[in-house]
Amino acid sequence: MQHQRGLALSKRADIVFPELEPGDTDSKAAPIILKRGAARSTLTGEETAKLGAIQVTAMSWMTMSQYGDLMLQFMRARHEVFIDRLHWNLPQTEGLEFDQYDTPEARWVAVHEYGQVLAGIRLMPTTAHCAHYSYMLRDAQLGLLPGIPDDVLFFEAPVDQRTWEATRLFIVDSVDAGRRPLVQRLLLNAMQATAAQCGATNVIGIVPSVFSRWLKRIGMDAAPVGPKFNIDGTWSQAALFGLGDRLH
Repeated sequence: MQHQRGLALSKRADIVFPELEPGDTDSKAAPIILKRGAARSTLTGEETAKLGAIQVTAMSWMTMSQYGDLMLQFMRARHEVFIDRLHWNLPQTEGLEFDQYDTPEARWVAVHEYGQVLAGIRLMPTTAHCAHYSYMLRDAQLGLLPGIPDDVLFFEAPVDQRTWEATRLFIVDSVDAGRRPLVQRLLLNAMQATAAQCGATNVIGIVPSVFSRWLKRIGMDAAPVGPKFNIDGTWSQAALFGLGDRLH
């Protein structure tokens, strides 16, 4: 009951979500559909010109071998962003960043071009369980992750097959300002599509606290479901994304 009450309150995104920057008002942008690993979408002429050879691939433990060394490049890109650039204290080896949540229960979404990973995100069911860990937000709430406050959520962390968690959202520095909104949109819509294909109706996750500045511009609705907090100098916040009927 407490979980359901929290979800209902969090859907009032237009009331509680932080202010957007001027111009971030295009909330009716067409959805991008994930199909056979490629980025396929209804894009404007300007966006099509910027698309180039970009593809979007959702990988699982069982399918990652189909994509060559894409998973390896994905972990290297995470190292570049979270360890080299943000200086987070995370597990690493041979230039790869990983943690206890990169298990066979996870899905990894990569936006890539000519073998270079441009952006990515990890998805995990909130029913996940590995040793004494479950998923990041719940484990933080249980006090298992010292780097994340235990009041990270306004309500009890859900354990529900319809709710998936998104973590490790990143875009590499080499993506220039002209293409960044398109890459953001491809990544977040692929996140929605992948979670929906796994049976989810909601995605909950830790995102940068400035996330709201471009959220509506790329055609996505979400609501903050926890206070802002600092991880190694980076401000973050838990947010809830509703997937909507268009992805089911």
